[in-house]
Amino acid sequence: MSNYSFGSGSTPKSFSAYPRGDFDLESGTIRRHRKRRNSRLHPFKMIKSIRNRLLYYCKLRPLLAFFISLSLGVTIFIVVSLYESHYREMNNYRKYDLGSDKYPLPELRNLVMVAGHSVYTSSSCGKVDKEDSWFLETYQKNPGQAATFLAHIQEGIEIAAKDDAALLLFSGGETRKDAGPRSEAQSYWAVAESKGWFGKENVRLRALTEEHARDSFENLLFSVCRFRELTGTYPQNITVVSYDFKEERFAHLHRSALGFPESRFFYSGTPATSTSKEGALKGEALVRTQFQEDPFGCQGSLYRKKLGRDPFHRTIPYPNGCPEIEGLFRYCGEIPYPGSLPWA
Repeated sequence: MSNYSFGSGSTPKSFSAYPRGDFDLESGTIRRHRKRRNSRLHPFKMIKSIRNRLLYYCKLRPLLAFFISLSLGVTIFIVVSLYESHYREMNNYRKYDLGSDKYPLPELRNLVMVAGHSVYTSSSCGKVDKEDSWFLETYQKNPGQAATFLAHIQEGIEIAAKDDAALLLFSGGETRKDAGPRSEAQSYWAVAESKGWFGKENVRLRALTEEHARDSFENLLFSVCRFRELTGTYPQNITVVSYDFKEERFAHLHRSALGFPESRFFYSGTPATSTSKEGALKGEALVRTQFQEDPFGCQGSLYRKKLGRDPFHRTIPYPNGCPEIEGLFRYCGEIPYPGSLPWA
């Protein structure tokens, strides 16, 4: 039997009886396979499939699905709120950050705050050491009371004179209706002026007022904001001048409420009159207890007392000048402020 060659050097090739595809015996035709093309609707089918699965799961576990949806909604709300708060804070900061050359006293770094306790009502500054020249509450009508106010003013000037980087602020609003629209702060500044700044004239250009505080906590908080308005920064160190029996209130309660570092906070106290000391200590113990229960003075008796010390309904401008601590101004609680602070 002869062997037939299909060409030199070539190998036999297999013969396909039928073309590629499935042969239909009944019709005698060939069904050819077509390559599947990627459908443009494929992602939508996936989304539809996921949606159907979620609907099925919600029907299967409705309570669990509700709590998961609620948690997701709350999380989104918190994130959006935080972003909005940060955005608003940054806008406020840009609004009030005028540049170091635009602030009146940008070179100052430390705050000396003298807390006001009365309004000077005399038409002349020649009687600053006389009680009838000041508007005094019943508990203040003691011999030598006016001299204690002078002692505070002089002590603040003496401290500021020793520190060229210190800003001296007299703090206190228009707290007495019968005294007229005169602030405690302006009263103290006018007395200092009449006394020739007790021989420390170099302090005069660094001595200004904060004229809205209605209690001791606001004396401190508002003065910190006022410092930011005048210097463009927050104080590195704070010194408070008031009565010696108020040291615990300022140096511990108010300082803690502000979250200001203890190592950078100082207190200079002068004594009360001998005739008023006993009553002053009892009154101070009561006020301290109130601030322990209400550190920010924003509710109860402290809040009512504060409203009573605003007879002319003055609009408080803060925290416009210190947007970084806006949250501290809005906060009211028995625990420390949970937000971030520039000095913390």
